[in-house]
Amino acid sequence: MQPIGLLIEFKGGQIKPANFGMATAARAENRQLVALVVDTPANDAKAALEAYGVTRVVNIRTDSNGWNPAVHAAAVVAAMQENGITTLIGLTSPTGRELLPRVAARLDAPLVMDCIDIDLDAHRVKTSQYSGKTIATISMTGSHFIYGMRANVVAPEEAPAAAEVIDFPFAADQGSGFEVIETRTDGSGSQHLAESDIIISGGRGLKNAENFKLLFDCARHLNAAVGASRVAVDNGWVPYAMQVGQTGVKVNPKVYMAVGISGSIQHFAGMKTAKTVIAINTDAKAAIMANCDYFVVGDLFDILPALEKALASVKR
Repeated sequence: MQPIGLLIEFKGGQIKPANFGMATAARAENRQLVALVVDTPANDAKAALEAYGVTRVVNIRTDSNGWNPAVHAAAVVAAMQENGITTLIGLTSPTGRELLPRVAARLDAPLVMDCIDIDLDAHRVKTSQYSGKTIATISMTGSHFIYGMRANVVAPEEAPAAAEVIDFPFAADQGSGFEVIETRTDGSGSQHLAESDIIISGGRGLKNAENFKLLFDCARHLNAAVGASRVAVDNGWVPYAMQVGQTGVKVNPKVYMAVGISGSIQHFAGMKTAKTVIAINTDAKAAIMANCDYFVVGDLFDILPALEKALASVKR
């Protein structure tokens, strides 16, 4: 059977749910799913991974002190070589964007990020191009293949299997020349946009940073992430990590709510694959209104407090 490597990501000690969709996309009768877990207790993740067809969990342990992408990439490559893995799939996330290119460079392998469809047998992928105006089909050649998959493009489907855990200690190259001096958070919230099922985004209509609290108040009842348009980011109301669009994060949620966002082409490019789009705007002719499933023409400062009150009552 062909071993397919899955680069598993964690948050708060728990496996990110987007990993399960990635495993579902890679699963096939002629393949063995091999989860690569770096500097995280693999035994704790075993039960969750084997529920989605993983039959081998490689417990990679490095001697790095915390997050070090240079060391972790080298460890992943060594684990791939040890386990005969020539195909690696990871998430197009901040971690994936840091690690997968490094892995590809070490293996001199082709890499495509932000894949929305992957054919592992033909080494062919699909990804959006030109601000989402077209879908490109890319064929890859080589001895190794590295894919960055967009989160939430494949719904997780369980396929229980029995998994074994294999320890893989890795001694970092002290001459790598890479050292992490400090790690800081940007205050953008607990959920990463690309991996969220529900996103509430705000734009120019919010008027200032303080009013984004209205979005966060609604989001906490829905376990949703909060995003923003480029205008809100450029005005300094929220950090860049919250920006959805061509020059921000490309998302694929089940529900995307655009609040006070006009809906420029650049913003639409980042959220056009959302399953359901809801818009709130005072302008019935705003571009977002022509690119949504449901809309409300009204003042967000009247609508959001009423929505938060309704959500709170339902939650109780």
